[in-house]
Amino acid sequence: MFDINKFISKHVTKRNQSLFIKDIEANRQQLEYAINDKRVCVIGGAGSIGSSFIKAILPFKPSSLVVIDLSENGLAELTRDLRSTEGMFVPDDYRTYTLDFASPLFEQLFVREKGFDIVANFSAHKHVRSERDTLSVQALITNNVLKAKGLMDLLSKYPPNHFFCVSTDKAANPVNIMGASKLLMEKLVMSYCDRFPVTTARFANVAFSNGSLPDSWISRMMKKQPLVAPSDVRRYFVSPQESGEICMLACIIGKSGEIFFPKLEEEQMITFSAICDKFVEELGYTKKEFSNESEARLFASQMKDDENEYPVFYFKSDTTGEKDFEEFFVPGENVDLDRYSSLGVIKCEVNCSVNEISEFLSKLELLFDFAECSKADIVNFLCSFLPTFEHEEKGKNLDQKM
Repeated sequence: MFDINKFISKHVTKRNQSLFIKDIEANRQQLEYAINDKRVCVIGGAGSIGSSFIKAILPFKPSSLVVIDLSENGLAELTRDLRSTEGMFVPDDYRTYTLDFASPLFEQLFVREKGFDIVANFSAHKHVRSERDTLSVQALITNNVLKAKGLMDLLSKYPPNHFFCVSTDKAANPVNIMGASKLLMEKLVMSYCDRFPVTTARFANVAFSNGSLPDSWISRMMKKQPLVAPSDVRRYFVSPQESGEICMLACIIGKSGEIFFPKLEEEQMITFSAICDKFVEELGYTKKEFSNESEARLFASQMKDDENEYPVFYFKSDTTGEKDFEEFFVPGENVDLDRYSSLGVIKCEVNCSVNEISEFLSKLELLFDFAECSKADIVNFLCSFLPTFEHEEKGKNLDQKM
């Protein structure tokens, strides 16, 4: 039986234990005080990172856990997973709701509950492939930023003790609109720091997270389809468990206005093709590499049950928004690398007020309403507010590839 967690530990992160275990143990008393017997609301909790956050906080025994997600199937699987895990604490007051967190029903929930002690938002368009055309760009900005604005205003009425909103390493010197939307989101949530505690985290790729390229290899294998991977893209990786832990640490022990990131060395980056090689090998095959998609598909369609070779297609990245390298902070940001064993902290300077960013977002919505609005118009408008955003347009997106 294929053990995904052991595979990640052995071949992807190459760590036998969590990167953050020392910092969790060093701050256990603070974590227990902040979480035990507290009421928690997790938005986007059925996704890979949101569910990992939930698994990280449950051992500290909150009194209530409310999980919001648009995926009804995802919430069902989360519940099955939690209740099927030996030793997992699930509070008596555990509820899931299939809701849009920008909907009137979500606001009604907050009114009835009079807010929560801890609120964490993981609802996001997270894929670079979300950038295709004008409508797809508007959708990702609406979810990552405009809906987040409504959430922040709601939380101002019911201030939590801790609020966390997930970011991404792609927010540092963004080259794609998804990364730019997350940088804009950071500026948005940080403008509320004087109203309630706000923290976020930029972190690496989560190995085999839902919808990720490595995660797709499992489905491709089940359907006897070829595996694909870029050979020139090197990335940092954390395990699903680690993704939840860094978010928990940022949420609970972080000071308002701080951005957390994992302290990883450059030599810890790995290519997707290298991971794919190990994946094929782990499942008992020898890779058979092809020079184009059509040949790989043809071979896969003719594979016999006893075939010991598996088709792969590796390629050089040529799509819009792919960054050559990953970085968690940029020159000029106030970075503390000494406070924690495995975590770096960016002390964010709040350089725009709620009113200033609200004005910018109102103008952005007006741009969206303009019938002739183009993707280039949106990029130019974002650049006017985000000077580090340098969009790289290559005229090709990931939906045009296997």
